[in-house]
Amino acid sequence: MEPVTLITGGSTGIGAATALQLLKAGHRVTITARDADRLAEFRARAGADDSQLMTLPGDTSDAEHVQAAVRLTVQSWGRLDNVIANAGFSLPGTLADHHPEAMRAMILTNVLGPALVVQAALPHLKDSQGRLVLVGSVAGVKNSPGNLYSVTKWAVHALAENTRMMVTGDQVGVTLIAPGMVDTPFWDNRGGKPQHPTMTADQIADSILFALNQPAGMDINHIQMRPLGQAN
Repeated sequence: MEPVTLITGGSTGIGAATALQLLKAGHRVTITARDADRLAEFRARAGADDSQLMTLPGDTSDAEHVQAAVRLTVQSWGRLDNVIANAGFSLPGTLADHHPEAMRAMILTNVLGPALVVQAALPHLKDSQGRLVLVGSVAGVKNSPGNLYSVTKWAVHALAENTRMMVTGDQVGVTLIAPGMVDTPFWDNRGGKPQHPTMTADQIADSILFALNQPAGMDINHIQMRPLGQAN
């Protein structure tokens, strides 16, 4: 039976690269994203039919959207084996110049969003003894001046570990993926790709698949990676 995987923030970047690798590996994949046009572009690029791929517009910070994505995935394919909580974004500038409503939106997406995904998915992951991957960041272990995005990723790292403690007795695996700089559309609203070494989205997807493909009874808890040349 083909594994079933749900990815939030799956239309571009790390989420899209992971979805493409999973489709190639024979998974049935649901991806969510806020931008319906990007979802349509991903579907065209993937070349997968409805028996393999479901694309759902939705906001990961909205509990009803998250619950609907989980419900539709299970209704369509009968199970849920893996969930990858990947949706998130950063703001340009620093805490000194962020607009309060922009801060609210980022905190809701980056912190509340993964928590809602965990809450909605866990009953089904317990049934399948599946795996949960949360995409954090090196920014979740390294402070930098005025970086509120870093604060949200510290929260994701805490969520991963306290979720792991809660569900390891139910044979659910929990992995935190914490990349450094990755060349993705993440940088589009931050002035473009940094003039520093970067990794590719496919390289991060490789690590996610490594975590998902562990044998029963084995749980990879934390993978942190940087491109050579990234000091912080």
